[in-house]
Amino acid sequence: MICQECNERPAALHFTKIVNGKKAEVHICEKCAQEKGEMFMFNGGSGFSINNLLAGLLNIESGFQQAMPNALPKKEVLRCKRCNLSFPQFVHVGKFGCAECYETFKDQLDPILKRVHSGNTSHLGKVPKRIGGSIHIRKQINDLKQTLKQFIEQEEFEKAADIRDRVRSLEKQMNSGDEGGERS
Repeated sequence: MICQECNERPAALHFTKIVNGKKAEVHICEKCAQEKGEMFMFNGGSGFSINNLLAGLLNIESGFQQAMPNALPKKEVLRCKRCNLSFPQFVHVGKFGCAECYETFKDQLDPILKRVHSGNTSHLGKVPKRIGGSIHIRKQINDLKQTLKQFIEQEEFEKAADIRDRVRSLEKQMNSGDEGGERS
């Protein structure tokens, strides 16, 4: 795909913007992205990286902090014990310093993940039906078990019994080797 700005170089950056259900796509090369600056969400500088994009997505509190700079008491900056990376540094750079950062900043990550993944905190992905029969059944069982737990907590035992029976049926189906996959 060719850059929509210069019509010369191959497009390296692709943006999709959806506003009120209307989708607009922009495809530009790196050079035009640097030249156009903030028009394409870049801050000039030495270039664009995925880290800059992530840092922009992670910077969710800056507007609030600028609007009320002295309204809240300053609290101690959270730092990773292993690599000494602070959360503000992570937000600026857009990547962690070590594997322990994931656990250290766990509470701060949930709102970010929900924002990036349309309200979800985990990526479930898609599984092709013809090869993922048992995976689909396991997912159904897990979902039903969650529903079962809710019915038990709400003391709706008749509904819980129906769900329990469905779970048992799916478990039998999975154990019998009929995984709903491709048949010969």
